[in-house]
Amino acid sequence: MSLIEAARISFRPVTAGDYPLLETWLNAPHWREWWGEPETELGYIRDMVEGRDTTRPFVFLLDNEPAGYIQVWTIADHLKQPWLSEAPWMTEVPVESVGVDIGIGEAARLSRGLGSTVVRLFAERLSAEGHETILIDPDVTNLRAVRAYEKAGFRKLIVSRESSGDSETLIMKFAHTGAEGESGMAE
Repeated sequence: MSLIEAARISFRPVTAGDYPLLETWLNAPHWREWWGEPETELGYIRDMVEGRDTTRPFVFLLDNEPAGYIQVWTIADHLKQPWLSEAPWMTEVPVESVGVDIGIGEAARLSRGLGSTVVRLFAERLSAEGHETILIDPDVTNLRAVRAYEKAGFRKLIVSRESSGDSETLIMKFAHTGAEGESGMAE
């Protein structure tokens, strides 16, 4: 497993010009496995970019090249339908909590330390902005993601059965200190 230096990662807000790239990523098999229907997800991102949703979407860059997508959303703004029926666990965490979602652009970049580095840096940034409870919510069967989030400094908070009843979500909280310490490196 290679190491990714923190200095190689940057973030920029998603713009309308990113929609074709995001659509390509959303249609990739490794995205389709864990994200919703590509056109629906892209519609949500359009709502964010155009100000109809408070979620803040970003493209993350590796060496100044787009490498994936990350977003931050507030629990308080999603304590309504359809979000509550899809994620009932939101009633069990502080309303001022923020949630993070991430997707690695190309499958070739999976399991190389990119996700754990990016999510740690993003969570540290959110912490510096004053957010005290930073959550991420992988499906319990997405072991690759769970391991990456643990390396990034997230710890198990609760396990919630989804309203559909066919899966469980692991709610993880950023512990403000990653396994990598102060080096700026991640596995």
